[in-house]
Amino acid sequence: MGPGEALAILAAGCGAGAINAVVGSGSLITFPTLLAFGFPPVVANVSNNVGLVPGNVSSGFGYRRELEGQRGRLLRLGVAAGAGSVAGAAALLSLPASAFRLIVPVLILIACVLVLVQPRLSAWISARRDDDTTRLSPVLVAGIFLSGAYGGYFGAAQGVLVIGLLGTFLDESLQRVNGAKNVLVTIVNAAAAVVFVAFAHVAWVAVALVAAGSTAGGLIGARYGRRLPPAALRLFVVVIGLISAIKLLFF
Repeated sequence: MGPGEALAILAAGCGAGAINAVVGSGSLITFPTLLAFGFPPVVANVSNNVGLVPGNVSSGFGYRRELEGQRGRLLRLGVAAGAGSVAGAAALLSLPASAFRLIVPVLILIACVLVLVQPRLSAWISARRDDDTTRLSPVLVAGIFLSGAYGGYFGAAQGVLVIGLLGTFLDESLQRVNGAKNVLVTIVNAAAAVVFVAFAHVAWVAVALVAAGSTAGGLIGARYGRRLPPAALRLFVVVIGLISAIKLLFF
């Protein structure tokens, strides 16, 4: 890996960390970057997941004020998220690489759609929220488990899924929901990372670069990300996602 490639991966990690703190689609930046530099798809996905964990932690730290009073809730939801993540990671390592190449473009396209419709999704959630949304619904717990499985398998835009679930079932502000999302995504990625480190091939140089970039990006995103034009950010993420889906399908 040359200096230019290393710098590009570092920059992609920084961008992904910032985006994950605010939107939750950072893998649509780092994953195609690793693909572009010749990493096999499964190795790129595994290394990307492991590398983003420190950035997830820094994003959660940046939202620590919004996390006050949510500890008990997040402990219970975290168990469901972690269990789902292990199931998704096991599926990734059990299925052949050819299946990943077929499944992930579809997941990326779904993720792109979710990023685009997030404003309308948030409005729909707000319009239908009622006063009985403080308890942990079994539907919410099941949804967190399934989003964890998705995150363990691939994970791009899992943050959008988690925001939608939490916003639907909890009577909380969007910023507190986003803080909770950052914690749950951290649990998902960390649980999958344990499985990948134990049983998969990890490109550790790429992991180190993504980790360094995403850690800085997570702190930056938590502090300044809310000031970015949401439409421009979503468009950028979607364009990168479409490019990576096309690359997986046709190259």
